[in-house]
Amino acid sequence: MRRTLILNASFEPLSAVPVHRAVVLVLRGKAVVERAHPSLRCRAAELEMPAPEVIRLTRYVRVPFRARAPWSRRGVLLRDRYRCAYCGRRAGTVDHVVPRSRGGTDSWLNTVAACGGCNRRKADRTPAQAGLVLLSAPFAPSPGDVLVRSLETTAPAAA
Repeated sequence: MRRTLILNASFEPLSAVPVHRAVVLVLRGKAVVERAHPSLRCRAAELEMPAPEVIRLTRYVRVPFRARAPWSRRGVLLRDRYRCAYCGRRAGTVDHVVPRSRGGTDSWLNTVAACGGCNRRKADRTPAQAGLVLLSAPFAPSPGDVLVRSLETTAPAAA
């Protein structure tokens, strides 16, 4: 499903919504289209318009500050761009660097994207015990990074 990025009146990213919700905001005058999709169009009985990719609210909306993005499996896969942290191939699972059975947590700094083979090979061990090396260290992305990466196309094609 296509999504549209919503910017605050000050051009700060707020969220991503389905295209039909963005069209409603534009038609009600609550937002303006900043960038439209080059080939997609929205059609109704008496209206035709390009599908918006980015819209900006006409009034500023005050949003509470979030210092950290909430952890999620999908977020880890997006952060690592669906690439295995051990071998670099396409990843579809999330691996705990320190296994949960050994006190590891569901956190940005303890989880990485992993292909099925590397995840099974590592099993319930640390990477050193399994003879695996992390290609890059896990990090905690900002809320803005998570939002922008979630708007990218779904999983990249298999390599």
